[in-house]
Amino acid sequence: MIRLYCIGLFILIIAIIANSLVVKIGILSWYDFLNYLSDKEASDIEQVKLIDYLWLFIGYPFVLGLGYIAGKKVYELIF
Repeated sequence: MIRLYCIGLFILIIAIIANSLVVKIGILSWYDFLNYLSDKEASDIEQVKLIDYLWLFIGYPFVLGLGYIAGKKVYELIF
């Protein structure tokens, strides 16, 4: 149970850091993307840039996976 909590905590911390960084450099986060979809018409989705899609569907899951690895390593070091 502590192992799961430690890994989850690291994933959360990495997600918060990643979201704050991409917003600063102008890439859509999942929160912005979902708000964009709900506020705009279907034809406006074409205005989302390729870099946004690459980040959301490739980069972000990869970064969260690194958060899992980091949490697992820290857990193994401590316990």
